[in-house]
Amino acid sequence: MSLHGTYDEQNIFAKIIRGEAPCYKLYEDEDVLAFLDLFPQSYGHCLVIPKHAPARNLLEIDDANLAKVMSVVRKLTQVVVDELEPAGVQVAQFNGAPAGQTVFHIHVHIVPRYEGDKLGIHATNQGDAEELEALQARLVRRING
Repeated sequence: MSLHGTYDEQNIFAKIIRGEAPCYKLYEDEDVLAFLDLFPQSYGHCLVIPKHAPARNLLEIDDANLAKVMSVVRKLTQVVVDELEPAGVQVAQFNGAPAGQTVFHIHVHIVPRYEGDKLGIHATNQGDAEELEALQARLVRRING
């Protein structure tokens, strides 16, 4: 899929926002939703998305929604760092398939990086449901604590 196109209301993130597909929710407010990536590149890989911006990428989102998303990205990144104590953290956002985008609803990745770990290839290995559930509970406790 190219960088330009029409927003698909049936993409998986749109379905998650509408409650038509499940997710391991970490945070939600009126405008933003954050959840664990089902195909994590590392332990604690999270995604943050706008709920009311039918934007496929950074070039299509309005400034107000982008600011709301980035505010949550910063807060959730701090939660991940405090709770999981990674050696580093990667914050990434991809635009278009050639850049690595696989879901065409703008989203930001928060990927903890650990010493000695090699970054997994995205969308290749689905995370273990029990591990994702336990991690969700751990991060939600930290967020609400």
